[in-house]
Amino acid sequence: MFLTIGTTGSPERPATDLGYLLHKHPGKAQEFSTSHGTAHVFYPEASAERCTAALLLEVDPVALVRRGKGKGRGGAPDAALAQYVNDRPYAASSLLSVAMAAVFTTALNGVCRARPERALEPLPLRVEVPALPARGGAELVRKLFGPLGWTRVDAVTVPLDEEFPQWGDSRYVRLVLEGEMRLADALRQLYVLLPVLDDAKHYWVAPDEVDKLLRAGEGWLAEHPERTLVTSRYLSRRRGLTRQAMERLELVRLAESDDLEVESVDNAVDETTDTEEKPVPLAEQRREAILTALRASGAARVLDLGCGQGQLVQALLKDARYTEIVGVDVSMRALAVASRRLELDRMGERQAARVLLRQGALTYTDKRLKGYDAAVLSEVIEHLDLERLPALEYAVFGSARPRTVLVTTPNVEYNVRWETLPAGHVRHGDHRFEWTRQEFRDWAGRVAGRHGYTVTFVPVGPDDPEVGPPTQMAVFTMSISSAGPAPGAAPTTTATAATAGTKEAKAA
Repeated sequence: MFLTIGTTGSPERPATDLGYLLHKHPGKAQEFSTSHGTAHVFYPEASAERCTAALLLEVDPVALVRRGKGKGRGGAPDAALAQYVNDRPYAASSLLSVAMAAVFTTALNGVCRARPERALEPLPLRVEVPALPARGGAELVRKLFGPLGWTRVDAVTVPLDEEFPQWGDSRYVRLVLEGEMRLADALRQLYVLLPVLDDAKHYWVAPDEVDKLLRAGEGWLAEHPERTLVTSRYLSRRRGLTRQAMERLELVRLAESDDLEVESVDNAVDETTDTEEKPVPLAEQRREAILTALRASGAARVLDLGCGQGQLVQALLKDARYTEIVGVDVSMRALAVASRRLELDRMGERQAARVLLRQGALTYTDKRLKGYDAAVLSEVIEHLDLERLPALEYAVFGSARPRTVLVTTPNVEYNVRWETLPAGHVRHGDHRFEWTRQEFRDWAGRVAGRHGYTVTFVPVGPDDPEVGPPTQMAVFTMSISSAGPAPGAAPTTTATAATAGTKEAKAA
């Protein structure tokens, strides 16, 4: 089992810096013990102009059988027929990936104390794997490595026997990769894609393999056009692990598209505190106000956009008039909490057919969200940066276009009534803004006018005569004559009068 990595250089930037990056001296041949044999690292050439490092893995067939998956669930495909005589010692596979991780750990992590600047910059690399099993052939090899920035992806199929061409081709290819790339990126790609092409692993795939895949795939896997195939094969087609990895990759993709950290996107669940506002009765009043408005609209199919931990979805499920309820949130952690709250895994078939939880970013259009009677954005808009609001506006009012849209958001004027809230602070650490009543009405009026809706306003909670209610709700209703957006149309903005007190707010 053989792999070479080479680069070129100059007297000023010698190619032998490759030895520093790999943490293996070009003047030495070194041996490393692995669980299935011995790995050798040596340099066939090492000069300022050209340097090539070779990794040779000598597999012990007996150790492979004793330590591997020769029997039981998930056994290696070759083991049942030939435990001691197979291609494992010769063809690059997960065995070589494990050896790479053991021998080139520091290089895989992109760390080089001696030449830190070289570890961060692309190098002219040439990678060669003489015998690579490829279930899917040379075309699949090109599909996997082609989108990763290599200028040359040369995958030549190896015939079964050159003297008997009529026997056809084997499942092996000779792979050559050339291009400008960081060494760490190249090693991570090989670490993942070698076992993917072989489509078999010599060890049991445990849940921690998801973390290994995401670490090695950082920066390239989330946007790879074949990420589903890569994920499924790397995780030995274990459905649960594949689904978990795909969900996390989608979160990474959404974060990268907005140039955000994953943690800042997946923040709908606070691990230390309940995300419902204090005091709790206000959260209950808000849900009751939403339910009242939904009942008045006659909606049967409802979207809860930014559903969080599923409190509103749970309340909607208790009312048989709602035949289809879809909860959408960007946070998989929030959706997992919602699933547990709703007990989806124990729900009856008829009840389960009414509800669906779906991951999605509300600033992107989604054709699956079209055609619903109503959409709810409860305490959602204030979690977006102001410059992202037009994208949400178009996705909801311009693309999805439900007949009724309910939007609730805090009234910043009421904050002076919260004894525990310091002056000048917003109610939640993730709130990007909080609006006055007039600012909310101005925004809602513009949205209604641009997209052919009328809008009324409902106070939620006690309506203080000086600062208004703690929460404000806008009820958007699509104009009967509006078949689409109506640019320039004057919005109807009717403030709904309500007296102070909980009962009056609910009645409104």
